Amino acid sequence: MSALSARSLERRFLLLTSTRWLQVGVVFGLTILLALQRGLSIAEVGVLLSIQGFVVLALELPSGSLADSLGRRPVLLLAAIAAIAATVLVVIATDFVGFALALLVQGVFRALDSGPLEAWFVDALGPDVAPAHVARSLGRGSTVLGASIAVGSAAGGLLVWWAPVPGLDPLLLPFLVALAIEIVHLVLLAVLVDEPRVRRARPAPLARADDLPSRRASPWATLRAAIRVVARDRVLRCLVLVEVAWALAMIGFETLTPIRLAELTDAVDAAAIFGPASAVAWGVFAAGSALCAFLVPRLGVVRVAIAARILNGVFVAVMGLLAGVVGLLVGYCLAYLAHGAAGPAHNALLHQRADARTRATVLSVNSLVAGGSTSLLLLVVLPLSEGLGTAPVLVAVGLASTLGALLYLPARERAGRRGT
Repeated sequence: MSALSARSLERRFLLLTSTRWLQVGVVFGLTILLALQRGLSIAEVGVLLSIQGFVVLALELPSGSLADSLGRRPVLLLAAIAAIAATVLVVIATDFVGFALALLVQGVFRALDSGPLEAWFVDALGPDVAPAHVARSLGRGSTVLGASIAVGSAAGGLLVWWAPVPGLDPLLLPFLVALAIEIVHLVLLAVLVDEPRVRRARPAPLARADDLPSRRASPWATLRAAIRVVARDRVLRCLVLVEVAWALAMIGFETLTPIRLAELTDAVDAAAIFGPASAVAWGVFAAGSALCAFLVPRLGVVRVAIAARILNGVFVAVMGLLAGVVGLLVGYCLAYLAHGAAGPAHNALLHQRADARTRATVLSVNSLVAGGSTSLLLLVVLPLSEGLGTAPVLVAVGLASTLGALLYLPARERAGRRGT
């Protein structure tokens, strides 16, 4: 890996990011619509999504410590295999139990996939890369992520509308296409992700050298070390707690949007509309990520993170305030603009507080808080939306999520003391 230039590493990272997220775009929102079409209620869908989240919650830290102790590559390969299995299970699911099994396996995939690719790339860049440079690189990665999901969403919506295979449920064909993409991604991971036998690292900002495990330490030693780092680092604790507010907003613009569309139309029409709408939204997400990369050197990582967090919540509230399908989709796209800008800035701050021996685990701590919060909040938000309607719930979760911006203030104080 040391023989590769930074540009070559970035090309690999961007290619793998594109194949990882293209399949997500193809079926984006369709699992919910497929379950509703097959007779499940909105509340049951909430339980299903919570099952996935609780699996992620249980496995997030162990999977992160595995990536730190055993290597990024084997964990990425396991994640890709789990993704393939989950898609197969969704295709054959016909009732609540079948979907529950599929979402359980998908939770395993998401836990394993959370962080190793990004950690591999940041480690490969070297330990002394400035946070602003990391944010710009991750911004490019998020731009590719958004563009990939946009292309996939457009293709998925087109497949549902076109229905080119007679006798096949239009909602199923996108899942078969996603399955083929997942197999390609597995092959590319095996070919392109290369790791050195020994990983050099410097201590995290608030970690003592004797607290950090060696590269050959057990996963549990790595896990304990990362938890100690998070426990002592006030900035890092606040950063991961931002995910609680972020989870509220994401339930709004990811989960409630297809449900709201199905309320306004029906499941198949909602899928046909949601595909192109998601394509536009993820294109806007890519623009937001590019905007983050542009703004960070001028405004600073923390200021961009705060502004993006506030705007994301406000735009989710707008989704509930504007009437009709057009109003919903306008707010939806604006929410994704801010979402695209928020991710790279947030992750750059996380990387600033981690080091190579605990980086993937720290990312997993962040994802654990996100997944756990989402799972618990889904059990509240979706039943409320079934009883009160999705529009007022969108307003409530959007405005509440803006409070997460306050949790970036310790990072701003630290940046101010450093004069950066």
